[in-house]
Amino acid sequence: MTVPDSAAVAWPKAVDTPARRRTISVLVFDGMAPFELGAVVEIFGLPRPELAVPWYDLRVCAEEPGRPLRAVGGFTMTAEHGLDVFAAADTVMVVAVPDVRAEVSPAVVEALREAHRRGARLVSICSGAFALAAAGLLDGRDATTHWRYADLFQQRYPQVRLDPDVLYVDGGDVLTSAGSAAGLDLCLHLIRKDHGARIANSVARRLVLPPHREGGQAQFVEAAVSPMAEGDAIARAMAWALDHLAEPIIVADLARQAHLAPRTFIRHFGRQTGTSPLRWVIVQRIMASLPLLEGGTTPIEEVGAAVGFDSPVTFRHHFARVMRTSPSAYRRTFRAVG
Repeated sequence: MTVPDSAAVAWPKAVDTPARRRTISVLVFDGMAPFELGAVVEIFGLPRPELAVPWYDLRVCAEEPGRPLRAVGGFTMTAEHGLDVFAAADTVMVVAVPDVRAEVSPAVVEALREAHRRGARLVSICSGAFALAAAGLLDGRDATTHWRYADLFQQRYPQVRLDPDVLYVDGGDVLTSAGSAAGLDLCLHLIRKDHGARIANSVARRLVLPPHREGGQAQFVEAAVSPMAEGDAIARAMAWALDHLAEPIIVADLARQAHLAPRTFIRHFGRQTGTSPLRWVIVQRIMASLPLLEGGTTPIEEVGAAVGFDSPVTFRHHFARVMRTSPSAYRRTFRAVG
């Protein structure tokens, strides 16, 4: 299934300039699957002194702090903090709900509303959007959740403008992401908002993740994942492209690196990545331009040329398609982000 060019993200209208160590709270509950929680802990809970920026203070919270909670997989966990700490954080995260068909706990709903009244940034991953919607915080907004829950979500919360095709939606003070792995994309996006592309890219590299994925979850809806004997060949071509972004790149160049015929390369590349080779190259060039836009005064035209775009018009066009803003607006927004 093809993904519309606009389906990747909804880009922020503003950026929060870091002046101190931010607090992040995440809610846990009995019977939860550990993946989304683990992603949040990995990204925000590990100290990263090598990045030389104030990192996050992560607080794991539950309705009943101190009570052992069962996790999928046969282990238990205990949260130190309660809903008072949960609601008091700078960024409040709900990574799932116990049951998408059940009512969300009134105590959790009130904690979310209190956090929103205070001006906290609220974030959901996967089914966590049900909690934000139950609190009325998504009414009249664009939002997303896992594609499996889209129909149910739209039935229960018709006042929310649900987009089930995107990986995440940034509404400024309220952000939502799709299925589990899309939470990683949103977490990296939060770092990019708070600390800029250079820091986000550094964290992505440590996690062996792309700093930004184009496309949306539509490409994964009931789609089988095909085994790829050419995986190493595709990866080799991608690595070569990243080393030659400033140069003209055509499909034949990439296919040559993979030792495949161009048509065969295009087919395997699409099956492995969900996009086309040249579209992927364009996104990598845009990602390479972000630190240049953030960290200096190089003219926009020269930034585009430095990452391989043949004209300023082409650079601006593709930048707007991928990032939902212009290069100059992005530079203004992130100029104060360190």
